[in-house]
Amino acid sequence: MNMICGSYYFPKKNKGHDAHFICAQEQTIGVADGVGDWAKLGVDASQYARELMRNSIKSVKKQQAFGGVDPRRVLNEAYVKTKCKGSSTACILTLKDKGVLNFVNVGDSGFMVLRNYKLLYVSPRQQHRFNHPYQLGYSTHFDNPRSATKTKIRVFPGDILVLGTDGLWDNMYPNEIVQFVENMREMKPEALACALASVARGRSLDKGRFSPFSRAAQKAGIKYLGGKKDDITVVVGYIMATSTPAPSCVGGLEIMSDNTTQLGLKRSTPWWRLCSWPCNCFRSSTPKKDTTRI
Repeated sequence: MNMICGSYYFPKKNKGHDAHFICAQEQTIGVADGVGDWAKLGVDASQYARELMRNSIKSVKKQQAFGGVDPRRVLNEAYVKTKCKGSSTACILTLKDKGVLNFVNVGDSGFMVLRNYKLLYVSPRQQHRFNHPYQLGYSTHFDNPRSATKTKIRVFPGDILVLGTDGLWDNMYPNEIVQFVENMREMKPEALACALASVARGRSLDKGRFSPFSRAAQKAGIKYLGGKKDDITVVVGYIMATSTPAPSCVGGLEIMSDNTTQLGLKRSTPWWRLCSWPCNCFRSSTPKKDTTRI
């Protein structure tokens, strides 16, 4: 069983604060979102996230050479070796033998699993309070990998994964993402990632929208309407049979550990709009090798 992935990144401005990687051979992907408030202290807010992802890649390569990748160990090793100032959320996911998806997350990045274009699973977000996610950092004042959500899920050929930083989840509801993915069948992973990121970016600029971020603000007693302008990273993964085309798959959710949330699917207006400006996403090919944006 293989996970074929593609990614796309829209920075809020300039180079942004997100970082991500795809280690194709090791079947491992990861995203990180540097905490922007560091810029107020004169620190490059992207620095910690990118160093964390670089160190994650090194750990993935080393572990694969010694028998297999454990995302929990990847995150811990990367955290220990990341020494620069700053802080970041982090989310790392590995497809193991026999279709077991191992996932570790600190903060408000996350992923969802679709089966037969139905929402099967969405990872829980970790926040100390509204708009203050758990975050790894260079000192003991921050969270550490022991705070991470750790989950194992059984997946099958035909399943679709969507991994993203909070720029995606703050601007698109899970049922909207499911509807959009269903309408955009047969797209390559990178094209779908580009399309999702483009729609999320459009929603982030809509000042009159009751976005997921608006909803969270309301629950916290804060009056806010509109999307949230932010860096947006999306990684899409297709679960494929090793040597045969992915069939339509049936079956329920098999959770192999804790901290899971299963949501019902609510239908909404189709999302026909693809990209907010011309791009090459429909001419791009599925990555056959490692991809990084760090």
